Amino acid sequence: MAAQTEEGDCAREQTKAEQDVDQVRQRAARDQQRLDSGAVTSPKDLENLQREIASLAKRQGDLEDVVLEVMERRESAQERVAELTERVSSVQAKIDDATGRRDAAVETLDGEASSATKEREVIAAAVPADLLKLYDKLREQQGGIGAAKLYQRTCQGCRQELAITELNEIRSAAPDTVVRCENCRRILVRTSESGL
Repeated sequence: MAAQTEEGDCAREQTKAEQDVDQVRQRAARDQQRLDSGAVTSPKDLENLQREIASLAKRQGDLEDVVLEVMERRESAQERVAELTERVSSVQAKIDDATGRRDAAVETLDGEASSATKEREVIAAAVPADLLKLYDKLREQQGGIGAAKLYQRTCQGCRQELAITELNEIRSAAPDTVVRCENCRRILVRTSESGL
């Protein structure tokens, strides 16, 4: 925006400088026409008119230099605007791409969450109410994880290896008995990889 403003300022400055040159040029042309017409006969007036024409020619040259300098600045500003516009377009394309990928990922995650919620509802219906209540309470206390896999004598919730006495108690417990980790108090899920 700053570059566009600068370019606009240069355009206005160039227009004004060109108008100034035109005014000087028209005045010089009128004076030259008066000189050429022979209407001025007094030597003093002729001398003054010639001096004014020379002065106007110098003024026109100075103003034309100003116009050229402003044109150069404007051209530089236009190049800067074009470069920045291209960069903005490039960044906007990257933003659009990232937004599209984000939206697609959110849609996928929403679908997975919906599917997982439905699966959980089906499984939760088969779990006794008191066990589900305990699980939900532990989940709230333990940062979203109420049950952990017992893998090779290690609780995967707290990553602590269970003591031999705990392992012996778990081995002797019935398969449908709810066992918990002594360290983190999560429900332990026993599998063939538990190391019992």
